[in-house]
Amino acid sequence: MTSRNGLLLVDKASGMTSHDVVAKLRRLLGERSIGHAGTLDPMATGLLVMGVGRATRLLRFAQAETKRYTGAVRFGIATDSLDADGAVVAEAPVPELNAELVAAAAAALTGDILQVPPMVSAIKQGGRKLYELAREGQEVERAPRPVTISSFVLTPSDDPAVWTFDVSCSVGTYIRVLAADLAERLGTLGHLVALRREASGTHDVRDAHRLEDIAAMVERGEDPLEPPLSFVSTFERVHLDAAGVLAVGQGKRLAYQGTSDIAAAVDEDGELVAVLVRRKDAWQPDVVLRPAH
Repeated sequence: MTSRNGLLLVDKASGMTSHDVVAKLRRLLGERSIGHAGTLDPMATGLLVMGVGRATRLLRFAQAETKRYTGAVRFGIATDSLDADGAVVAEAPVPELNAELVAAAAAALTGDILQVPPMVSAIKQGGRKLYELAREGQEVERAPRPVTISSFVLTPSDDPAVWTFDVSCSVGTYIRVLAADLAERLGTLGHLVALRREASGTHDVRDAHRLEDIAAMVERGEDPLEPPLSFVSTFERVHLDAAGVLAVGQGKRLAYQGTSDIAAAVDEDGELVAVLVRRKDAWQPDVVLRPAH
């Protein structure tokens, strides 16, 4: 095995699970320690933020980032999974829609709202994942969860029953539920027919690589990874000398000098050593990437 370490942005193709992507990357990179921030359903495409090697410990900072999606919703048809991969369970007439009506319904779903998680999700209830219960034909009560929809803009297509959308939202938002709730507000049913993650925090799908491109890069001897510092590029920087690097590696606190409650500690070469959090008048190492020597 190699000792690759860093951030990898992947543009996931449709038809693959996020776990499929991890499995392929393990073979391509020769590294077992690979994880991702934010699962994408098989139907969905777009950005997966991946951590490789020790940098997987930084994934939790990417998990909390705002996400942006584009896609399309088809009105008039409901599926058991709320997306195009599911079986049709009901149909309803589609009212005559216009931009004003749809925008008003979307506005009602913008801001801080409550969402009921779908049965086809990995949330656990009673020690079992909801999708496992759904496969057995069970449906259980789910508590609503707070999410934030920063923006929700829809545009008509050539098909009056299909509208495209662009949405920015908090982590934990189910876009399929958002589409179904929008349809309900418009007096009909609906399900997702397309979904693409465009961005997660500062990371954009335009900077991501398809799996076949990653394979070609590895074949040419190129490194597809970005440095671990890319996970925390917006954090305040704390610059450490050799003594500071050693102290952080040993888990010791440093005198607080900063303006925020979290910081990226870098060595004299500008490489990430640790993530620090403020504890009163000191910096406490929270995630240490470099072992003490």
